[in-house]
Amino acid sequence: MLPIEFVVTGKPISHQTKDRKRLQAWKETVRREAQSFWKGNAPLGEPLRVIITHYYDAPPGEESGVPDSDNIVKPVRDALNGVVYVDDYQITDFISRRRNLNASFRVKGMSTVLADGFCKGEEFLHIKVEAAPDPSDLD
Repeated sequence: MLPIEFVVTGKPISHQTKDRKRLQAWKETVRREAQSFWKGNAPLGEPLRVIITHYYDAPPGEESGVPDSDNIVKPVRDALNGVVYVDDYQITDFISRRRNLNASFRVKGMSTVLADGFCKGEEFLHIKVEAAPDPSDLD
């Protein structure tokens, strides 16, 4: 069952936005995408690692309009509650990244899900949920 990965096309909405309707609509978009890839499975109850990468579209050096990664992850984590996992307290390891689509990439072993995200030619989030690493295995 794990890992599960999917992409959500579009510019993510910050949890700090004053437009609560837009935020709720964004959460619902993420939730629908997760449900379509999770295919009706019951939410997981074990410790998890979540990796969210925001592939944004901005001219190099002009990234002031790109939301901070820490502001876009909360709505995504909330949207996955009750769908992929019971509650986000299960996330023991979390990685959040930002990558400019206008940069060069060297990707080894790209998944078809991530490749599909790039092929759409738009800003997107790549979300991956996997089993948490062994906590006794310190980095």
